[in-house]
Amino acid sequence: MTVDNVPELLEQMKIKVSREDNRAVSFTNKEAAYYYTQSHLNDHPEHAYFEGMNVAKNRIFGGYTLYADGQELDNELAEVTVSPYSLVRTHGRLKEELWLFDYRNVLEVNVTGASAEIGISLKGEALDQLELNGSTVLFKAMEGEWIVALRPGKDQPVSEKEGVFLTTAAAGGFFIACARTAEEAGKLLEDTERRADALKGERVRRMEGFLQNNAYLRSSNEELTLALNWISLTMDQLVTRQQGEGIYAGLPWFNEYWGRDQFIAMPGAVLVSGQFATARQILLSFAEYQNKDAESKYYGRVPNILAPENIDYHTTDGTPRFIIQLQDYVKYSGDTGLIEQLYPAVCSSIEGSLRHWVDDKGYLTHDDNETWMDARDAELKSYSPRDTRANDIQALWYGQLRAGVYFAEYMQDQDKAEKWGLVADQLQKNFAADFHDPAYPYLADRLDKDGVPEFSLRPNQLFAFDLFEGRKFKDTAVRTAWEELVYPWGTASLDRRHPFFHPFHLTEQYHKDEAYHNGTVWTWLNGIAIQRMIEAGQQETAYELFSNMNRQALELGVVGGLSENLDAYPEAGASRAKLTGAYLQAWSNAEQLRVWYQYFLGIRPDLILGKVTLAPRMPQELSDVQVRVKAGRGNIEMIYSAASGGEQVFVYRFAGVELAAIVDVSPFELLEIPVADGNELRIRIGGEKQDGNGQLIGGEKLAAELLGGKGQLIGEWSADVSAGRADEQRQSDRIISGVQFAEPLALSEHPVMKPRTNAEDVKKKE
Repeated sequence: MTVDNVPELLEQMKIKVSREDNRAVSFTNKEAAYYYTQSHLNDHPEHAYFEGMNVAKNRIFGGYTLYADGQELDNELAEVTVSPYSLVRTHGRLKEELWLFDYRNVLEVNVTGASAEIGISLKGEALDQLELNGSTVLFKAMEGEWIVALRPGKDQPVSEKEGVFLTTAAAGGFFIACARTAEEAGKLLEDTERRADALKGERVRRMEGFLQNNAYLRSSNEELTLALNWISLTMDQLVTRQQGEGIYAGLPWFNEYWGRDQFIAMPGAVLVSGQFATARQILLSFAEYQNKDAESKYYGRVPNILAPENIDYHTTDGTPRFIIQLQDYVKYSGDTGLIEQLYPAVCSSIEGSLRHWVDDKGYLTHDDNETWMDARDAELKSYSPRDTRANDIQALWYGQLRAGVYFAEYMQDQDKAEKWGLVADQLQKNFAADFHDPAYPYLADRLDKDGVPEFSLRPNQLFAFDLFEGRKFKDTAVRTAWEELVYPWGTASLDRRHPFFHPFHLTEQYHKDEAYHNGTVWTWLNGIAIQRMIEAGQQETAYELFSNMNRQALELGVVGGLSENLDAYPEAGASRAKLTGAYLQAWSNAEQLRVWYQYFLGIRPDLILGKVTLAPRMPQELSDVQVRVKAGRGNIEMIYSAASGGEQVFVYRFAGVELAAIVDVSPFELLEIPVADGNELRIRIGGEKQDGNGQLIGGEKLAAELLGGKGQLIGEWSADVSAGRADEQRQSDRIISGVQFAEPLALSEHPVMKPRTNAEDVKKKE
């Protein structure tokens, strides 16, 4: 079975994988199934366990081995090409092509080029063959109450020889289905084969449509375009219908809906791509499971894991993120009806915290394992103690309170707006005093139960910048974090000079969870690190890390996606750190997309206030970019071009929206320009003078003109350089000038790498 006329956009995305790279390849059916393999040899120390088809947390079968004309096909010798929709292995004159179908648990494995006979054997240590009935072979799945059905194509017969199922070459391959009963599996096979070409076409068109309508990007920078197209599609793989609509946290372990992960991923996964109906459903789903027991200390919390058999409220950050994402959703969609529907949930989320968890300084207290750094040992002791007032929790609580005020004012609930605003003001005032010590060029990571600040240098502080004023300290903290935590391959969870820093995630030296939040790189943290560097006017530095992550998606790990983790240090002789953790993680992909749209492109809608911020911070490497961003029922198209002389032109086209455009191009004064459906806003900056960071200097002007739908001039505006913004930028440049990525220290510098006694080793490995 083949698909004719695959769109050129997807054809251009094909990636060849060498035997030496042996990359992970993964597809989902956008519902409850995913298929995982490696291009040449399934040898990953953790992921190989999940080889094959997995459905709803059950391993179904563990991959397959192919045969042709009496010979086993050796994947290690194959030439491999991966596209967003299929995996192709070329074995000399033979070709194997693997497809997973949308919204059905069916795999097709095409085999072409054989002379007489092809065969397949399914792998899996607990896969039980039940019967061979006609041309269909039935198995009991490795896990769960599932039946697997295998059938050759084109009504060809099947026979078995030593566990290999053989058929004629004319079959062209095999279909493998998974269902609850043999009858269901058989019907699924029959229907899928009958409609295979149409179903493949639908899958391909869905992907092309997503790139055209939800993630539109054009640029002469081929690496940027290819990487972001791949990251957009592998991100969309994880937006599924397994239990209602939601976002898988990551694969292979986390194919379920986690509260924290959903809400961290939501902006980059579904908001910037305009999937507002999905975002709405996610919010409603978690609101349904909100703790409504007013006597419980967890009153008002949303669960961290959304599964009927496992409702867990033991996380502090999930609920603030839920409220903040409700606000972000409304800003993008303009769906004010959801404010009215979920305002009771907003109230109980804040009032529950005020009743049970907020201290007399306005801080949101929490248990030791209730932040995102939640790894514990066998005795349930935290590897990364962060109780009782972590800096990122306070930042999220502050954001929740401010979002609450936003919603209360919309609902004309002035009592709550005033009450919550006062708590936010108190929190902000105390935070600036308690978490900042002039002796340290960064914030305390937490206050302990006695209110004593603990100054481990972690990336969590980057989330807390809205809680204090002072550009100078922020710039100093950004530089400190970048040089101590941010490696070329990502942002580490603890600074390299800390005595508990772990340079490697997976090692025989200690348990992996000991390193999980104590040195291991977390790809999702790159988002906030890049954002803060851009806010400091250092987009060139930020883009270097951003580009490195694009190259990771194109060259390392799972084809087209970003991993959960990496080691902080490369292994001996390696130039790059090893990827670890989940091979495809939602928040890693999502944060890469979020900072691209919201901070490099700088398009940030707020439809409640009727505004859109246009704050582009384009790096010098990019000479042209064209994108579209959905806002409400309309969209905003941006066309950027940069001339060799330094002139920059930004053209914005508005369809189906009526807003006030806030033009924020540093170091110019802000402009506010009313725009409507069919308008085109042109912004031109004469940039003969730029510093090394791409910042404009001197006496340039920003010129803007607004055109109507027929090209008629509606109005003209201009902005001078703001003396205050220019001075602030020069200060930032002085503080951050010459900043470098963190570099590994000698392993002898790290106490955890020293040999342990036998007793210590046994305890740590338990």
